[in-house]
Amino acid sequence: MINPHLSVNQNGHLMIGGCDTVELAKKFGTPLYVIDEQQVRENCRLFKDSIEKNYKKGMVVFASKALNCLEMCRIVKQEGLGLDVVSGGELYTAIKAGFPSEHIFFHGNNKTTDELEMALEENVGRIIVDNIFELEELDELARKMNKTAKIMFRIKPGIDAHTHDFIRTGQIDSKFGFALENGEAFDAVRRAAALQNVKLMGLHCHIGSQIFDNRPFVEAAE
Repeated sequence: MINPHLSVNQNGHLMIGGCDTVELAKKFGTPLYVIDEQQVRENCRLFKDSIEKNYKKGMVVFASKALNCLEMCRIVKQEGLGLDVVSGGELYTAIKAGFPSEHIFFHGNNKTTDELEMALEENVGRIIVDNIFELEELDELARKMNKTAKIMFRIKPGIDAHTHDFIRTGQIDSKFGFALENGEAFDAVRRAAALQNVKLMGLHCHIGSQIFDNRPFVEAAE
């Protein structure tokens, strides 16, 4: 498949978004990251249009760990997507870029106390809770700050995605989230229901990366 955003000019130089990469290297030096804004926007719209066409409701969320910088946050905001962050630094960048905090999803299995406080102060839309210790700490912090934390639980659905062991995250022995098979997830939901300063809004799961078969995703959804 030909990528319309990549080409070679008459001098044999790679062109990205109509820009000669040799000239870019001369001007800015190397190593140099070159991002084609138009292609990024087109990709955002492909995902967004697909959700709207097939599901009517839903939000596409950009994983800022792929590229977390002020301009990317601004582009994602302008295209109407949500943003997922996994650290205080990524959250700080998003806030500095003017990203609406209600559309920020804060992930991570080892959030610090400072990061949880920051998420509460900025009123992020969802904090994805990864373990029971985080749940209890978050409830206590929210109580002290007179807030209610809107949370989601990361669930291990027990799906074995056929990809490399290092990037499989949905099986029961994954270090991420609450397991379904042993009742851990159900216990966490019961615990959250008894707490005063957290509100369980939904569930999240991530079964791995570089998965080229849709069956594991279907099984996870089921």
